[in-house]
Amino acid sequence: MAESLSQAEQNPAPKPAFKIDPSLTEWTVTPAAWLSTNHARLASLDYTLHGLASGVVVFNPAGRVLVIQRASTDSMPNRWEIPGGGVDATDASVVAGAARELWEEAGLVATRFSGLVTEGPGGRELQVFPNRDRTRWFCRFTFVADVESCEAVTLDPREHQAHAWASEEEIKEERAGGKETPITVPEMKLLILEAFRLRKEAARV
Repeated sequence: MAESLSQAEQNPAPKPAFKIDPSLTEWTVTPAAWLSTNHARLASLDYTLHGLASGVVVFNPAGRVLVIQRASTDSMPNRWEIPGGGVDATDASVVAGAARELWEEAGLVATRFSGLVTEGPGGRELQVFPNRDRTRWFCRFTFVADVESCEAVTLDPREHQAHAWASEEEIKEERAGGKETPITVPEMKLLILEAFRLRKEAARV
């Protein structure tokens, strides 16, 4: 049986046409440029960063967040996370890398990146994490994005097996649609809950 093709292999990524909020100017450069510019800031880390990664928070019109379930054959099998992944050296910018990952992992086309999401008050300034054997370290930046449509989520079955639009309470309980939805790591849960907090805060302005 032929191996399933990913979204990216079936359909090339759309040409970047998204808008970027001015607050995200820092991440409109290549990953190499960001690492070079922030060399002094990173000097205090106990390890050397090998690259950058991105995460993308997408809310649907009902105010629910997109989470996707990792494949049973992947690391952290069957756990849930937001779309995201490594920023490639060939990506035009860190934000462009986030848009590409959103397309490759969920089949969604970003139209606007509106803000940065951190782990919230008391969280880490930089979201640094290792690969599975802890030999390489990456810094992840997570952005909130608007998309063309929330109706056509298309997953790469080699990486993810299901998706859900979850409420804030469902993220807190790690249970959606009557099923358990364990989040990959506590830091991922903090990011998602902070995105909900920022969304509510913006609505009050």
